[in-house]
Amino acid sequence: MSEVKIILNGEAKILPRKMTVAELIQELELNTNKIAVEKDLEIVTSDKFKEVILDEGARVEIVHFIGGG
Repeated sequence: MSEVKIILNGEAKILPRKMTVAELIQELELNTNKIAVEKDLEIVTSDKFKEVILDEGARVEIVHFIGGG
């Protein structure tokens, strides 16, 4: 398999292969309960993380929710 270039939060990122949103989240060691994901300007709901494939040129935004007072 070949590398795949995506744009993650506005910066180029090289993935070792096509992967799902769930695999990217795992690679980045993020908590799925505290993030929102958008791929190519569309929200990806958590029930779709294992289905949505990140292919060449995908634009991904991941936002972390931070609690505070």
